[in-house]
Amino acid sequence: MASLPRIRMLRPDVVSIILVNYRGADDTLTALAAVDELNWPKNHLEVIVVDNASGGEDVERIRAAHPDIKLVELDENVGFAGGCNRGADVATGQYLAFLNNDARPDPNWLRAVPVINEEGVACVASKILDWDGRNVDFVDAALAFYGHGFKLHAGEPDDPIYDQPADVLFASGAAMVVDAETFREVGGFDDQYFMFFEDVDFGWRLWLQGYRVRYEPTSVVFHRHHATVDRYGSWRENYLLERNALFTIYKNYDEAHLRSALPAAILLAIRRRIVTGQDDPDTLDLRHNPGGDESSRADVAKETLVGPYAVDAFCRALPALGASRRKVQAKRRRADYEISRLFKLPLFANVGDPGFVHSFDAVVEALGIRESFASQRRVLVATGDVLEPKMAGPAIRAWQIAGALAPEHDVTLVSTLRATLSHPGFDVRVVDGSELAKLVKESDVVIFQGNLMAQNPALEKNDRVIVADIYDPFHLEVLEQARGRTALQRRVATRSSKDVLNQQLMRGDFFLCASEKQRDFWLGELAAVGRLNPATYDENENLESLIAIVPFGVSDEPPRHTRPVLKGVVPGIGEDDKVILWGGGIYNWFDPLTLLRAVDKLRQRRPEVRLYFLGVKHPNPHVGEMRMAVQTRDLAAELGLTGTHVFFNEDWVPYEDRQNYLMESDIGVSTHLDHVETAFSFRTRILDYFWAGLPVVATAGDSLADLIDERGAGITVPAGDVDALEAALFCLLDDDELCTRQGEMSRDLAGELRWSSVLAPLLEFCRAPRRAPDLVDPLTAPTIGDPLQVRRFRRRAQRDLGVLSEHLREGDLRMFVQRVRGRLGRVLGQR
Repeated sequence: MASLPRIRMLRPDVVSIILVNYRGADDTLTALAAVDELNWPKNHLEVIVVDNASGGEDVERIRAAHPDIKLVELDENVGFAGGCNRGADVATGQYLAFLNNDARPDPNWLRAVPVINEEGVACVASKILDWDGRNVDFVDAALAFYGHGFKLHAGEPDDPIYDQPADVLFASGAAMVVDAETFREVGGFDDQYFMFFEDVDFGWRLWLQGYRVRYEPTSVVFHRHHATVDRYGSWRENYLLERNALFTIYKNYDEAHLRSALPAAILLAIRRRIVTGQDDPDTLDLRHNPGGDESSRADVAKETLVGPYAVDAFCRALPALGASRRKVQAKRRRADYEISRLFKLPLFANVGDPGFVHSFDAVVEALGIRESFASQRRVLVATGDVLEPKMAGPAIRAWQIAGALAPEHDVTLVSTLRATLSHPGFDVRVVDGSELAKLVKESDVVIFQGNLMAQNPALEKNDRVIVADIYDPFHLEVLEQARGRTALQRRVATRSSKDVLNQQLMRGDFFLCASEKQRDFWLGELAAVGRLNPATYDENENLESLIAIVPFGVSDEPPRHTRPVLKGVVPGIGEDDKVILWGGGIYNWFDPLTLLRAVDKLRQRRPEVRLYFLGVKHPNPHVGEMRMAVQTRDLAAELGLTGTHVFFNEDWVPYEDRQNYLMESDIGVSTHLDHVETAFSFRTRILDYFWAGLPVVATAGDSLADLIDERGAGITVPAGDVDALEAALFCLLDDDELCTRQGEMSRDLAGELRWSSVLAPLLEFCRAPRRAPDLVDPLTAPTIGDPLQVRRFRRRAQRDLGVLSEHLREGDLRMFVQRVRGRLGRVLGQR
């Protein structure tokens, strides 16, 4: 491995372009001429040519044509890997741009550089076309389990489908841009490779150490294909390919994968070259040779010897490779199952000969290779909320679930309402009922929330693994939300929400809830519909395989203030004012009225206090303005607070912009009424307060309030107590030391509630998903729900007859007819 000394002072925004010259300065001069035409400030370019002991007049010709470049002359040919490393040794730029000397960059090639500033991206793969720009050379990467890398779609005509950015396992060494500091941290290319697959190995190591490799289609390079192979010959290339593939898997696999992959790769390396060398093993039978030629030598093709010679070279390199492996594994930040989805062709037999394919399948079967790559699933995450920059809690949760699962699985996130967002790691769509049904059928695991199952029968009537996200016990919210409606409407609303949840509880294979207290509550509900039975109990006595705690989380990345939004911006809020933030919508189960009265009292002691309601209009158009929001505006106006001490953001803040409001606030507040919903709620807005390091003032009684008290992250007060709430707010505003200390405790809590941590039970389940045992047991399944279907139907029919009379008295027969039609459709469909 090259020494790659760390450059202490990298020059910001400078790109160091590195070319390695072999025999043939014409190619290098052509590449340099194209470099001169790049759309990049010349004073921010450093051009380095490494002459790989080319001999002849190459050095003189390059120096004469380009006297300003940095020329590194080597006494011996160290290959492409070593040559690139020698160039990186002397580079001073913040970015390293590697370019084959037989490649020609488009003037906009360095559009790859800004991509490195995206989250986690350390290396950008260019779109590489043939010399005429007609056919593809590199637009996507793949890897077989035995270490051979492939350029997907190579040789195919260029097409707009290749113009979408995407994560890839590796970038082609012909053209890539890398963050210089990361290149050195990872160890650069491996000198031992000489050439071929050093780019595969480098990309794999980047992913192992927590970075991303990103394909950027606007960064284009044209390549004179296989110019290197013409110089070295195919059997020499194949020797390096086989040897370097063994190097790659030995260094980068974890212990479990290596135990099966390495012996399989060795066997296939030998078998592959015997097949491609077209030597008949029967004519080289070394077991016995009765009456035949007793010579100790056999005439075999060089191609046949490539396999055993590559294995021999691997054996001889093991001491050095062992040291490399220990360094790589010590820096590991990702598990193999997080990376294997990027292989794309893990079980590809790259020789089509029937004899080899038969041997390949036998080796894969005998050593259990297929099982090692069976963890990737097709996962569908579905929400009925909008997937747009302005998102509410359910959409945020679905977005984070999709993002957490995407590194390991093929994930699609859908909204049945509206979707305008995109993500590099998973597909985002808006779907209707038929499209959702099709996606459910094509998926291995389906994760959904809310009332989607009631609206889409395909979520219930299938044999897919269904994960019901019941973190929001909305049937308890309905008790308060429907208050003020007619008696009939309240009964219908509560009964309908209960039916919706019972349908999920009877069908789900795995459930997610938000807290320990919620889990106890849901276990009771599951017991009521028959899901606590011998089949589920025998699988796991504590029922963790049936329901897991997956609370709402916070971003793994700390918040960053990017623009002023409140202080000195909102009329009435000055630079030195103290802002109390209400970080979400105003719903009927909250209690902003007590908060308004507390602020009215507090302004007498702290005139600079300002209360800001972050969002009033819900982003989901199906969620109308609630009664409590109207009452809050009315009371603020009545108390003379509106526009002076209380401010309403009538719209909804984009999800990616909320940190600016949080970081300009001094206190986060959440007050709610004292009712049953409180006991089982999980106030997601409080998590944002933790994330931003805000001290929190909250009503006591729920699980997060208990956590605030336990960890000293704020102050909790009794429900409806104006004096206690005013005193808590005053205490924090008046005591800077206390405010700072509680803010630090709040930030510490956020560290324990990162999405990457809280979603661990779901990630673990999706690695080995399975149907719930009671739902597939022919003896247990019929007992789920009411024991007898007929009894359930008769009871509901009797109930509906009673409801009919109420509807008739209310004069709303149409609602009843629609309800009965839906009921009959579900019941008849179950028969």
